[in-house]
Amino acid sequence: MILSAAALLREYGASATSIDRVLAHSGAPRGSVYHHFPGGRTQLIDEAVALAGDFIAGLIDAAMQTDDPVEAVDAFFALWRDRLVESGFRAGCPIVAVAVETNDDAPQLALSAAAVFARWQEALAALLVRHGLTEERSRRLGAFIIAAVEGAVIMCRAEQSTAPIEAAASEIHDLLLYALRDRPGAEPGPRP
Repeated sequence: MILSAAALLREYGASATSIDRVLAHSGAPRGSVYHHFPGGRTQLIDEAVALAGDFIAGLIDAAMQTDDPVEAVDAFFALWRDRLVESGFRAGCPIVAVAVETNDDAPQLALSAAAVFARWQEALAALLVRHGLTEERSRRLGAFIIAAVEGAVIMCRAEQSTAPIEAAASEIHDLLLYALRDRPGAEPGPRP
């Protein structure tokens, strides 16, 4: 049910991810929802956000094992581009789906989304610090990379095109080359 909820969030958003839709997608019996999720729909969506956040964090962590931080960030953009194309531009980020909707009856959902974004940013910042950037610059770049990816995913879905994510990936690539070249102790080289 959690996997189904995450998949539905990616495609339809939080408001349209109802218990009935999750049950139809997952094939789970109705009674199992309230047995496993006594907090109902809010708990189910919150757990789907955590699961999706963990999944992408794992992909970020795996990409961060590379010795080339630019390559790692390029791979992160490529992952999202591929997901968009595979879904026919129907599926975006489930975390954004929760973050952009007003959840007055469940404010913890926005907090959960914010925690996921912070975790992703911290992983990117740690990679950049490991490669010689200051902690402050790394935190800013981590936030900027996540904002660029998420904004590009939204634009791609609206335009039914990979052009926005390709443009964002290219600019972030050049920005990182520049930032890493200008770090203390780096070899000087040509500007991107």
